[in-house]
Amino acid sequence: MRTPARRPARALAGLTAAALLVAACGNDGPEGASATASPERAPVDELTARQAVGAVDASPPDVDLSMHDVPLAEVVFDTFDGGFVRLSESDRDTRRRLLDVIRPIDLPPYDDLAADPSAGAWLRPDDLVVGYIADGTPIAYPVKILNGHEIVNDELAGTAVLVTYCPLCHSAVVYDRRLPDGQLLTFSNTSALHDSDMVMVDRETGSYWWQVAGRAIVGELTGAELATLPSEMATWSDWLERHPDTLVLSRDLGFGRNYERNSFAGYEERVAEGRFAFPVGDAAFDDRLPLAELVVVVELGDQVVAYAVDDLDQPLDDDVDGFGIRVTPHAGGASVVAIDGDGDGEPGEPIPSRTAFWFSVAGAFPDVEVRGDDG
Repeated sequence: MRTPARRPARALAGLTAAALLVAACGNDGPEGASATASPERAPVDELTARQAVGAVDASPPDVDLSMHDVPLAEVVFDTFDGGFVRLSESDRDTRRRLLDVIRPIDLPPYDDLAADPSAGAWLRPDDLVVGYIADGTPIAYPVKILNGHEIVNDELAGTAVLVTYCPLCHSAVVYDRRLPDGQLLTFSNTSALHDSDMVMVDRETGSYWWQVAGRAIVGELTGAELATLPSEMATWSDWLERHPDTLVLSRDLGFGRNYERNSFAGYEERVAEGRFAFPVGDAAFDDRLPLAELVVVVELGDQVVAYAVDDLDQPLDDDVDGFGIRVTPHAGGASVVAIDGDGDGEPGEPIPSRTAFWFSVAGAFPDVEVRGDDG
């Protein structure tokens, strides 16, 4: 294993688990169909009834190295023996051998705490989760599980969802897997890094995607971007207090793994000292914030703004490219919602955001602004 080191959710699609698997593997299925059951319970019943299927074998086409917008030498494969191989020096067999060494999760089952409060008892109060709300249904993805898988392909309330987490830069981002032109993608793990951040591969074209940026950087889809969905990072106790009816990603995933240990405990200190597990570019050393500062990033219109979570001791109202937003700190992260432009309105819909260490954001978004309580 590695050195420890803008779109709203669509309406619920009434799909069976089998149909969901087809959709998640890249074939178009029914989308946006109306549910016949209660809209509050339909996604819960569907998601908790799923059966764990273990790892899904993925065979994406090999990446087209003739198309890229970053130097190929800056994409490096973790060889899981203390070294790395640059993409520019790799061969097809090496890329195939390292594919999905860290196995993604496809269409997992979820536990319903409203039905069984003991389902989350294995989580400690200060364990971190990535929180996402699917058409009113809150879902928690424990970082202890994401540490070992990094990618979740799912279909939630009619939206093709991609939950991503890279332990090396503590970057949690939830994306829409459907591109603006309607193409549906599913994702695997290349075992490669760019700026010490996970590089994903879509199974449909073999293109490589920079996780924190949500952008294809090598291959047929180079330059394409995934739409960010609203999510947040929080401690389990904080998320549970605000969402007592939450679903939580089940540990029964068919992989036979013990998810109770945090294998990346202490890695933040290494990053803070500039001791990265893999190469990073000069842009990552932006000295406006410490390397391992946890930031929440909002990208709206032509502006990208980062807020240092530890600098927020109360909700902060701000304007990003003409959109009124409110950034509210919580234990472990922050949430972002829309408000009236004058800041006097009640908080409204969640706003897409991503959470990560500063170094990865600075590298992915060179024009990012840094704001806080003092503006």
